[in-house]
Amino acid sequence: VQLQASGGGLVPSGGSLRLSCAASGITLKDYSVGWFRRVPGKQSEGVGCISSKNDNTYYPDLVKGRFIISRVNSENTVYLQMNNLKPGDTAVYYCAARDGPSSRYDTRYDYWGQGTLVTVSS
Repeated sequence: VQLQASGGGLVPSGGSLRLSCAASGITLKDYSVGWFRRVPGKQSEGVGCISSKNDNTYYPDLVKGRFIISRVNSENTVYLQMNNLKPGDTAVYYCAARDGPSSRYDTRYDYWGQGTLVTVSS
């Protein structure tokens, strides 16, 4: 099983990026997918998740209204659309998948992508 996260880059404050999480070895629509981010010296932070059962999504307050998670099953990919980015969103972003309900907690996930760096300039 492999998850490939991509799409990171340098973007000015207020800009947008779309991250991709492409899977091989599993059918991603059958898995819940979470997106997390990490900054050196800080704990991992969840930025949203999508359920396998009904594609329900959850976002924490810090990104609600700015980030959107969606699936394209034909591509076996989950996307994280990030809008109105702020310097505080600068981090390495990871996607993760689990065979079960979606979760806000990174410890619940079984498979992880390698991370993609998002840098938001002020």
